[in-house]
Amino acid sequence: MARLHRIGALILAVAIWLLSPALPASAADGEQLFNNHCAGCHPHGGNIIRRGRTLKLRALEQRQLNNPDAIARIARQGIGQMGGYAEVLGPDGDQRVAQWIWDQAQKAWVQG
Repeated sequence: MARLHRIGALILAVAIWLLSPALPASAADGEQLFNNHCAGCHPHGGNIIRRGRTLKLRALEQRQLNNPDAIARIARQGIGQMGGYAEVLGPDGDQRVAQWIWDQAQKAWVQG
């Protein structure tokens, strides 16, 4: 009887997994990539190396980085002193982190 309960639970778990819609890359993925690879130099959207090269909305717009694709290109290829991170961000990681950065810039890097 206990074996039937375990098999039933397993079937239920597999059914839920199969029927659940595939989730797109979430903002949490972009946030995690940022925290792992970008936050060391860009805490809270700032820049500890070059003060004027922040990820704040005004600074991004002044450098014509006013959309996630432009930010992804920089994340992937690098710019100036900053090298590119294409390999460490992984497939589509540049897009996920760029979208997260753009979203944060829109919110003035205020969490919540």
